[in-house]
Amino acid sequence: MPCCPALLVSGVLNVTVQVERPWPDAEKWLLVAVLGVEMVMGVLGNSLVLLAKVMCRGQFCCRYWLPLISLTLSDFVYSNTCCSLICLSMTDDEGCSVLIISGSFLAMLTGGQRSPWCEVVSLLKFAFISSSIGSIAILCVQRLIGPASTGSALFAVMVTACLASWVTGVVFGSVPVVYAWIKYDPAEMLCAVFWENSYSDMLVYILCAFSVCIFVPVLLIFTCSLLSALGCGFTPYSDEESDLSEVTPLLVASYMFCYTPFVVSELILLGRMDLLPAPDWLRTLSSVMSYLDCGLNPLIYCSHQDFREAGLALLWTNRKPPSEPVLTAITKHEL
Repeated sequence: MPCCPALLVSGVLNVTVQVERPWPDAEKWLLVAVLGVEMVMGVLGNSLVLLAKVMCRGQFCCRYWLPLISLTLSDFVYSNTCCSLICLSMTDDEGCSVLIISGSFLAMLTGGQRSPWCEVVSLLKFAFISSSIGSIAILCVQRLIGPASTGSALFAVMVTACLASWVTGVVFGSVPVVYAWIKYDPAEMLCAVFWENSYSDMLVYILCAFSVCIFVPVLLIFTCSLLSALGCGFTPYSDEESDLSEVTPLLVASYMFCYTPFVVSELILLGRMDLLPAPDWLRTLSSVMSYLDCGLNPLIYCSHQDFREAGLALLWTNRKPPSEPVLTAITKHEL
């Protein structure tokens, strides 16, 4: 889970100190610009992908649509929830104003996030991380099995697994909210899980969350990818139409690359008995990279030629062919 504010522990007295490190203006506006680009990429890119998958589904082959739709929905809602929350309330002297603005923009520009959006962001962040990696794992399994995985019995299993990835993410994301472990972390630019004085609680929670929501899907991803590379799974015919699932290796590589800082920061926290978090720069990088993954996935889909052509056709404004003359009447002239 996202790291906590720094803690000072002295003897038997545990005192929590939140590090409110002010961002220098240059770093602050650089991060605002980066988050703005990532928000546009995530929202617009995934909106186009959803429209193309629904409106242009006959223009490209997509056998395994369930995990791909789930992944795109996760990226789209993640972009809108973590980057588009109604979460700013001014003081009484200034009046009450509600703005639809990036949660991380809000943190950078106002210095924090307020309840209940603080808890909502923390809960849903892990839910979307879990659903994303679960969707990729299901996609890898379906590619290994082949079209048989779309049959009634196996497809029901895939649907259940897909729903389970969402549910387990919500469950583990709810635990810190229920136990009031949530506080704003300036380095991550959003609300995150913090730990005061119980290393055992932190250890049990993170190990359980990672084992169920991260380790099992990653194990499936690597196992299925290795078997597919060795030729043990389904092999399409040479004259068979290219399927959108061919972008799966790129999706896997992008996810692993973008979430490596997040995993490293959690490993650092697990290795410190004093509950001190990972360095500020690493926690900031983990947030920026997780947003980046939502924006990269639409670009990865567009690497598939048929899908790219369908997306371009969807954006093309003059899709209607020019009207042809229609014969409405015949006039007979006598010579």
